[in-house]
Amino acid sequence: MTPAKLLIMVCIVMLSACGSGHEDLQQFVADVKAKPAGKIPPIPVFKPYKAFTYAAQTLRQPFEKPLDILAAQRQRSDKKIQPDFSRSKEFLEGFDVDNLSMVGTLGNTSGRWVLIKDPAGNVHRVKVNNYVGRNHGKVVELGDTFISLLEIVPDGLGGWLERPKTLNLRVPK
Repeated sequence: MTPAKLLIMVCIVMLSACGSGHEDLQQFVADVKAKPAGKIPPIPVFKPYKAFTYAAQTLRQPFEKPLDILAAQRQRSDKKIQPDFSRSKEFLEGFDVDNLSMVGTLGNTSGRWVLIKDPAGNVHRVKVNNYVGRNHGKVVELGDTFISLLEIVPDGLGGWLERPKTLNLRVPK
């Protein structure tokens, strides 16, 4: 037997082996085709895209002064605001307002006071027209749960600006 004939015989045997044994695969395909077809869910509805319109022309120009500085300049030009450096300083003017806390109120027939605690834990009586804080804060109103101050602070442009500040009652936890 020649090698060519032997090769042909081997190929015929191999090809004949591939032709059988697919009954299980054919049965699986038939079973899958016999099942009822499922429903495909509909395509979701997407919201249409809304384009964003950038309207920077309505905003402040980047090199203009902010509005609060412009308001401070107008306020400074309207009034001659300046702290009274000739008066003697009160004790609570040696502390920042943020370091002080309102702890209560007192009152009788002669008047009404608010109790302020300093950072050392000492309690002081304060009434309207007293000064509190390092920014020349004058007491303008006393409430049951708050004290209103009017501070005079530098505006950064060589002048002074009045700034309201409130100190609220601190309730112990």
